[in-house]
Amino acid sequence: MNSDARNRGNAPKIRWLGTAAGAALALAPLSAHAQSAESTLSLPALAPPASGPLYFNPPPAVLSWLDMVSATQAAQPTWMTPLVTVTPRLEQELRADFYGQQNGTGSQGNGQRLNNYGGPGGFRVEFIPAYNIEVIVAVPPYVTASGPKGDAWGWGDWPVFLVKYRFLSANRENGDYIVTGFFQMTEALNTEGKISNHVLTAQPTIAAGKGWGDFDVQSTLSVQIPVQGHGSPGNTPEMNRTSFGDPILWNTAFQYHLMQYFWPELEVNYEYWPNGEHGGLNQVLLTPGIIFGRFKIGQDTATRPINLIFGAGYQIAVTSNPVVKNNFVATARITF
Repeated sequence: MNSDARNRGNAPKIRWLGTAAGAALALAPLSAHAQSAESTLSLPALAPPASGPLYFNPPPAVLSWLDMVSATQAAQPTWMTPLVTVTPRLEQELRADFYGQQNGTGSQGNGQRLNNYGGPGGFRVEFIPAYNIEVIVAVPPYVTASGPKGDAWGWGDWPVFLVKYRFLSANRENGDYIVTGFFQMTEALNTEGKISNHVLTAQPTIAAGKGWGDFDVQSTLSVQIPVQGHGSPGNTPEMNRTSFGDPILWNTAFQYHLMQYFWPELEVNYEYWPNGEHGGLNQVLLTPGIIFGRFKIGQDTATRPINLIFGAGYQIAVTSNPVVKNNFVATARITF
């Protein structure tokens, strides 16, 4: 049996395993130990916030929620969220990214230049609704494309939501590690083929990290499962779903905290397509970058600062015949 036949035979198994993993992650909060709930109920009240234009005076219900958020984050490492790798930490922030992507020009790439305003994750808000849980909701990114396939612009594929559930964690004083599960759904908005993948995807992920003093490693392993295809000019929904395949992504960030505000890092972004249009191909991108922060610009409460974070990096393909040749990445975030 040839490799294409084996890949077609394995695709349903990968989809069912990925869907089962996503369901397990989505149901994990329902089976969480009662200790998590007790932590949210036994927190001490925060002191009243200081006065001034950069300070807020939240009502009691919001103050109680912020108490819970503080307790959640106090039980995990204090590393910086990397540029590309999704951190296993639970964050609460407003975030926007910019990706300037140049596709390869060989048999695998189409040579297009894409500017993605909002990044693959879109302009988004990340918040912690309960102990051990984070939810990310976003608006679709705006994408422009130019190159051999022609010009296009419009809304890119929409990351509808991403949910994190933290399984294990310890702050710097108690081991500096974390293990978290994610589940994300991304929907195509049926824009032109130059922008959209034309598939609804599910993406279960396992993420972990470990710190040693000022150095940390954060890593994620996931599979993108095309749940449903959408029609596009020249392609049926099933053709688009089959063409997408079931790509496996492994991202790892090596990060160092230098002085107070500097976070230089190197990320390794690996992708493998077991089937689909790029079946059998793998690609490695190296992403050197630096993030600056956390700069205090305000105060939620007396103990919760509002911080500004920004950074940039450059992805470089180190494998031959890449789908994506290089990529400029920039990020801006406000934590709260």
